[in-house]
Amino acid sequence: MQEDVTRDPQLLKGVLPMLVLALLHRQESYGYELVTRLRAAGLESIAPGTVYPVLTRLEREGRLASRLEASNSGPARKYYLPTDAGSQALTAGRASWGHLCDVVTKILSETPSPGRTDRPTTTIPSGA
Repeated sequence: MQEDVTRDPQLLKGVLPMLVLALLHRQESYGYELVTRLRAAGLESIAPGTVYPVLTRLEREGRLASRLEASNSGPARKYYLPTDAGSQALTAGRASWGHLCDVVTKILSETPSPGRTDRPTTTIPSGA
């Protein structure tokens, strides 16, 4: 069973803006709809309280534009769509992510030589 990445908030924090931009690049969405799309994509336990601050920050940075649309089931919904700056950030993020994945895969796939004896040791200073 695969562990839900949302349980590692630091890992998620680094990639969530890129994921939000990617999903909004495909289809304009309002906040809670975006949460359900993230859940459907595999982030099952992501909370709205994690996503809404990302939307606010991306909009403040000029990477998202928004519009209000009346809703039959309650208050107006705020729909988000990437701006040109958001699309450029997504392109740059994809390139950075690809490079990082390559580096991580390389490091994790390297195995120590058989019989390796040069493992670092930890010493505790006297008087500690």
